[in-house]
Amino acid sequence: MMREFKLGKPTRAAYGETLVEIGEEIEEIVVLDADLSKSTHTYLFAKKFPNRFYNFGIAEANMVSAAAGLARCGKIPFCSSFACFMINKAYEQIKISVAGSGLNVKFVSSHGGISVGEDGFTQQSVEDIALMCTFPGFTVVAPCDEVYTRWLIKEVAKREGPCYVRTQRPSAPIIYENKPEFKWGKYIKLEEGEDVAIFSYGLTVAEALKAHDLLKKEGIKASVYDAPFIKPLDEETIINVAKSVRKIVVVEEHLKDGGLGSRIATFLAENFPVPMKILAIEDTYGESGKPEELFEKFGISYRRIFKEVLKFIKSS
Repeated sequence: MMREFKLGKPTRAAYGETLVEIGEEIEEIVVLDADLSKSTHTYLFAKKFPNRFYNFGIAEANMVSAAAGLARCGKIPFCSSFACFMINKAYEQIKISVAGSGLNVKFVSSHGGISVGEDGFTQQSVEDIALMCTFPGFTVVAPCDEVYTRWLIKEVAKREGPCYVRTQRPSAPIIYENKPEFKWGKYIKLEEGEDVAIFSYGLTVAEALKAHDLLKKEGIKASVYDAPFIKPLDEETIINVAKSVRKIVVVEEHLKDGGLGSRIATFLAENFPVPMKILAIEDTYGESGKPEELFEKFGISYRRIFKEVLKFIKSS
């Protein structure tokens, strides 16, 4: 029987609520937004701490440059916008002003991936993970539900250095209802299985778990890992899984090029090569549609994961 998930808040909402909570404890936190605070949920912080909130309007590049200056003054800036705007419009400023000096700026982008839905490809970011991973010294993380997001934002605020967190628009299925003990940099095993291992992050973790249930009916035992840390990788877990399972599938709401699958493949090619399959968006952009329709079309729905993993298992 395939599991059903309780639907939680969007990860972007959990981000906004957590900012208010940690804003009470850490006075150095300041929040910058680019005229999207209602959508990124940073309006909650603005309401509580109006003197520590800066709205730059539609001027993402200026926002990032100002964040770099604030970080130089000892503040902990959280830059917030849609992924497609913050990354594409301020890429140079992120590189020159923040990455080059390794400043303590936190970038939290909402509306990542194709689950933005009907707004279409101009509002969707399917390349943000790849672009942010190119910056040396950056941590790149993508939480799967509101529980992990709340923990993650608190950890990000405490740790020194630049960080990119991808949040998403739709309400997210709750994966961690029992709230386990999370560890920085580590992947989380959600299902045990010795035939194949599935790594995923964000909203596709729930899809991978549903696919696991369908595979189980076919006698296929798949382990499932939530892999929120895209950079740095949890190399210890990846190598142990590769040695024990020997077949790996990565599912991600991102372009195949430069995403988690590419990074794991590169790592394993140099350390312990195993057969891999990456289920992600091929060399194209998204389009307008409901999130579930787009997941199906671009091959990352649980039905498509099930079919592709089954084919992969039977191929050798």
